[in-house]
This record gives sequence, C-alpha cells and structure tokens, in this order.
Amino acid sequence: MKKFGPFSLDLVSGYLYRGTTPVPLTPKAFALLEYLASHAGRLVPKAELLNAIWPGVFVGDDVLKGAIREVRKALGDAPQSPSFIETAHRRGYRFIAPIEAVQPDVAPTERDHTPVGSPTSAPPRTFSAPRVGYARSGSVNIAYQVIGTGPVDLVFVMGWVSHLEYFWNEPSFARFLERLASVSRLILFDKRGTGLSDPVPVSQLPTLEQRLDDVRAVMEAAGSERAVLLGVSEGGPLCSLFAATYPEKTEALIMIGSYARRMRDADYPWGPTREERDAFCESLLDQWGGPVGIEERGPSRAADPVFRDWWASYLRMGASPGAAVALTRMNAEIDIREVLPSIRVPTLVLHRTGDRCLRIDEGRYLASRIPGATFVELAGDDHLPFLGDQDAILGEIDRFLARSHARATTDGVLATVLTIRAAAAIEDRAHLRRVFDREVNWFRGRALDPGPDDTRLTASFDGPGRAVQCGRAIAAVAARSGIGIQAGVHIGECDPTRSVGPIFAISEALAAAARPGEVLVSRTVVDLVPGSGIEFADRGPLPIPTLPRDLQSYVVK
Repeated sequence: MKKFGPFSLDLVSGYLYRGTTPVPLTPKAFALLEYLASHAGRLVPKAELLNAIWPGVFVGDDVLKGAIREVRKALGDAPQSPSFIETAHRRGYRFIAPIEAVQPDVAPTERDHTPVGSPTSAPPRTFSAPRVGYARSGSVNIAYQVIGTGPVDLVFVMGWVSHLEYFWNEPSFARFLERLASVSRLILFDKRGTGLSDPVPVSQLPTLEQRLDDVRAVMEAAGSERAVLLGVSEGGPLCSLFAATYPEKTEALIMIGSYARRMRDADYPWGPTREERDAFCESLLDQWGGPVGIEERGPSRAADPVFRDWWASYLRMGASPGAAVALTRMNAEIDIREVLPSIRVPTLVLHRTGDRCLRIDEGRYLASRIPGATFVELAGDDHLPFLGDQDAILGEIDRFLARSHARATTDGVLATVLTIRAAAAIEDRAHLRRVFDREVNWFRGRALDPGPDDTRLTASFDGPGRAVQCGRAIAAVAARSGIGIQAGVHIGECDPTRSVGPIFAISEALAAAARPGEVLVSRTVVDLVPGSGIEFADRGPLPIPTLPRDLQSYVVK
C-alpha cells in the first residue's frame, strides 16, 4: 500500500482511500495514478503513459488529459499549484508528493483467501451515478447517461428492464460499466416504459422499431454520429436490427448472452415452449417485487441476500408487474433470424458455456448467421455479464475494440419495401400518386421512382411497422375515392434508393397476390413487429420464382 498525504493507494484491493473512506475512481484513472505514484519524482512522458495505460489502443492527448483531470478531482489537486501531480507542459507529468510504503491492515495471505464481497474484504467501493439527461423520441422522453472520454462511442443496451440509477447501486455492475467507460465514451439509456424514461401504457410498450428510434434519439442527444452497439440478452436483437438498418451509424456490434429467436421452433430447439413462457409470465405476476429469475440469471450470487435485495429493487424500479409481463410476451414473438445475414459491420458474439437463461447454442447460432462474426465461448453459468468472471468478458471487448476493423463497403442496408398497385385500371393515376406520396411522407418513408412501369408505386422504410401502417392508410384513403389497391410488404437487404433487386420483386409478388384493399406481408415482417398492435392472418405459401421455397404470406387484418 502506498501512502501520500491523507491518501492511501491499495494496490491489492484496487481502491484509493482518503483516510478510511473509499474515493471513486474509474479503472483507467486508478491505473494512471498507480503508474505515476510508482515512478514518483520522475517526469513520465505522455507517450509512456499512453502506452502503459492504454496498451495497443490508439488514444489521443484528450483521453490522457481527461484521466488526469479525474485523478486531480479525486485528490483535490489544483493544476496551478499542485500538491500531487505536476504538469510539464507538452512533455508529461510528475508525481511530486512524498510516498510512504505501509503494510495493509489485512495480511496478504488473509486477503488472498477472502472472497470478494464478503464482510471481511475491503470496504465496498462507492460509485457516483452519472448525470441523467433526456432525449426526445417523438413525444416520449428517453433517459440516458454518458460516462468516459474514450476514443469510440459505445451504446450499452441492457436486456429486459433497466434503471439507470440502480445500475450504480450494485458494485459489480458499476465496476463493469466503469471498465467499459475506461476504453470508450459509454452511452446508457432506459427503454421507453422502463426505468427513468417516460412511462407508457402497458398496451403501448415499445416495439423493436420504436426502440430503433429511441437509440437514434439518444445518440443524437449525446452528440454521437457513429457508435459501437453492445446488446445484453434482449438488447442483442435490437442492436442487430440497428446495425443492419443503419450501418452508417454503426461502428461495430457486440452481443453478450443473446439470441435470434426467443421461442422454440423446429429449427431453433433451444428456446422455451409457449407453455413454459406462459408459466413464467404467471410467476412474474405472483412474485414481482422479489428477486424474480435470479437463479437463472445470476446463480453465482443467487444466495447472497444483499444481491438478492438489490436485484429485487432493480426490477421493481425498472418496470411494473404488468409492464414486465407485457415486455416478456412481446419479446417472445421476436425473431431476427432472417435479419442476421444482412449485418455487415464487425461483430463480436460472447456467450458463457453454462448460461442457464440462454443456451450456448443460441450464441453459436447468432455468430454462424452473421457474415464474418467472431464467436467467443467463455466459462461460467451467469447470464448477467457483470457477475462471475466479468474480466474475461471485458478483456474480449477490449481486444475487439483495439483491433482495426475494415468498414463494410456494401451499399445494401436492411429496408422494408412497400409496393402498391391498382386492383383495376384507373383513369386518375395522378390522384393515387398524390395519396401515395402524402402517406409515405407521413410514415417517414421514401417514395421511389417507378421507372417505366407506372402501374406500381414503391417506397422504402427503415421499419416494417411503418410500412404496414402506410399500406393500410393508402388502401383506406383510396377506397374512399372508389379505388381498390393491392399492397405487398417485405423486408431485406437492398439499396433503398433504387426499386430493383429481389426484395422489390418479392414485395411486388405479394402485392400481386393480395386481394383488392388488402396488404399482404412476408413472415419476416410478422416476426419484427411484435407489440405494434398489428394483427395478421395466415394466407399460406406463395410461389416466388426467385426463391428456393414458397414464401409464407400473411394478410393484415
């Protein structure tokens, strides 16, 4: 232990103390202070510090200056008249306080055998939650936090429910986030209807499409033009969809303990059955307020009464019982299997071998369907990434972020295509076009040039729900003018600015098969709009010449 002034630096526990009180420091700031103190009296050049604290990662002077500011704030050290850290302009920094090496209160052998978090271990470190800001997403306010000054923006998406301030009440979670913030500018948020974000009626909990809007709104409010998306559990499908839809805003994709489909299927045998999911929802209503699901999500801490109390409080503050059940049922309908091949950004999939909540096979499946994805299988049973050996997960993320990744060169993005055609010959095509353009604009789509074939009208959207709603609106308005239209909606990878390619051909085939006034969609569309309130009826298989098998089609009710 190194002692200087009123402070002591415990290199075993990793804490800075003022007297007996822990002083909060991020891991990188602690490492910086430790390095300077270990070389007290010597001018340490900036390049040496950068190489020692951020090995293998390119960071600039601003990151180093930010860490120095954090250390000085923790020590109460004034840059103009320093007592601890002196600045040598443009050269580096020198630790100038006298240092005394002292023996810790607990013998090293005793420390080595004391479990972390036990009553006799080092006093628990305290963490200060970052300031909460609010981003406007439509009419809803989304709570978010920003911490860290790293070289890359990292958007962290927690699964199921969340609460920004309760993140920081659990030391293991706070440490996990601070480690992420030491290599990034970390952006956290609560999904609408959960945590500190605006509450919404249980019947209006966010769809995947609305969550994409929320992520974009938070990134804009945080001043982030491009970010790495990190999704935990249910956050994985959201981040995957965002990466495929907005590759220009996505630096890379990381998923931890995630999945492609929540329910069991013939070719996806790992999820729960519908009966098992229904039983879980019943247990939520009966047990909400207690540590629901902790045995599957955190077996290593399931018997810890302190952690159980925190988990119960975290869930209660994150969502109401009705909202928790509604989210669970909505998530059960999500299926992004057909989206995965459209992801063109660098991707890392992490999964623990003994994960009791989501099977290791689900992580392997994700990685196998995403072009060029890296899959890392880690030891452990905990589903929550901040429990168990979190350093193994963080180490893989550090290495992934440190590598240089070539950006995707493809022009394709994930887009939803709406095709409209008149059910019969009509004289006033200009009127139909005006209706089409107005509704497409209202639902935030892009009307495309029909080319020589003016018998069909085509638009692209960045969300399937808006495309379906637009098709229904056009059909309703056209019907009032005595015009019957047929509509088809499909989603896939394409150039959304040009109405050519297989995705457009499938959308057109769906429109051709629809009856007057109907909107016909593909199964992929159905799988991506749970929670939207849109209902479908199975119309059966539709032969598509360009596909190896018939396309399952559904009519919008």
